[in-house]
Amino acid sequence: MLAMLDRERTVAGPGFNRWFVPPAALAVHLSIGQVYAFSVFNIPLEERFNASATAVSIIFSISIVMLGLSAAILGTWVEKNGPRKTMAVSAALWTAGFLVSALGIATGQLWIVYLGYGVLGGIGLGLAYISPVSTLIKWFPDRPGLATGLAIMGFGGGALIASPLSNRLLGLYGGGDPVAGLVPTFLTLAVVYAVLMGLGAYVIRVPADDWKPEGWTPPQKSEQTSMRTTANVTARNALRTPQFWLLWTVLFCNVTAGIGILAQASPIVQNFFSGVDAVAAAGFVSLLSLANMAGRIVWSSTSDVIGRKPTYMLYLGVGAVLYLGVATLGRSSLLLFVLMSVVILSFYGGGFATIPAYLKDLFGGMQVGAIHGRLLTAWSAAGIAGPLIVSGIQDLQTARGETGADLYLLSLYIMVGVLAVGFVANLLVKPVDERHHESDPDQLETEGASS
Repeated sequence: MLAMLDRERTVAGPGFNRWFVPPAALAVHLSIGQVYAFSVFNIPLEERFNASATAVSIIFSISIVMLGLSAAILGTWVEKNGPRKTMAVSAALWTAGFLVSALGIATGQLWIVYLGYGVLGGIGLGLAYISPVSTLIKWFPDRPGLATGLAIMGFGGGALIASPLSNRLLGLYGGGDPVAGLVPTFLTLAVVYAVLMGLGAYVIRVPADDWKPEGWTPPQKSEQTSMRTTANVTARNALRTPQFWLLWTVLFCNVTAGIGILAQASPIVQNFFSGVDAVAAAGFVSLLSLANMAGRIVWSSTSDVIGRKPTYMLYLGVGAVLYLGVATLGRSSLLLFVLMSVVILSFYGGGFATIPAYLKDLFGGMQVGAIHGRLLTAWSAAGIAGPLIVSGIQDLQTARGETGADLYLLSLYIMVGVLAVGFVANLLVKPVDERHHESDPDQLETEGASS
């Protein structure tokens, strides 16, 4: 049975339809996208453990940090062992996170929830995030932006399903008491995600080494564009290039700006416009989630046409202008505020979906999953920096007696500066020097196994 998980057993035979792969990837990303809906459990968990909001929100932070770290450390293992084994392991860890957390809730031990959802679930998150992406890039060398957008769209949209589902389960099992419904809800979600991710792992395949899309001719070296290579760079050597660290900065800046407004979306809109109640604010948050999801497919597909570098100029340059617009003009019109915020969050989602294709352009496709995993440490750092900037300045302004929109204006101006730094970093990206390219496939395998 375990042999079925080996990479060799997942090589697609002649005639396999590559369009079976996106739904398999989507099933995995829709499952792990639940992490964006974890705030549904915050208040019941605070009551269950008699804990502060900060003590409970740390669960989410741990999971995001572990996502980045596990993707970075285990990225080469993912490439070596293939998507089915990786997705099976990630499903086991992700569902174990819910099961262990249920034990922690039942026994009243918050540290067990940290271990479960935070550590075990976070490692499962990292493995499940990168494996479908690198597989889709191999199946869609002709449209890598579309391919990565199809998968990562699921991660952005997972919360749209998980949030109402979790609320419904809490009410159903708790009989009006969400705290009483926590344990059975966590157990039910473990079963649901185990099935979805298991189906994805069963369906997933990798293309044969000599496979290529019908009618598509791989570009020769003389035909490649200035920003797309036909060579390969190992994950180890990628870390030695300025391009990797420039893209790390680009992703960090884009995510910091996006997650800063996403993390505080509800109180921000309520402080900008006093007439907005909690229900309307929740609708605003849902709208931002839709923009986040739509941006992942729309903008990543656009990058196949206009190129990755121009697409990130759009994310970072126009994003900076929009943040400036929110700060200076946002209070004048609720409609204008919402429109600018929606575009900003579409850029946030698009940035996640486009970065794997950008990496493939620069470093080749052989170890793009491992390189992508190491780049996701930028997400871990931004997941801490973005919310801290907004909440820290909010506390500072509150202490000074500021109210309303003034609580957030300084944060918005800082985000303009953050995006400007990312814009400059993107401008500095150029093709990887040939001295980093691999010419010996056997050496590539050796380095991949030892990385």
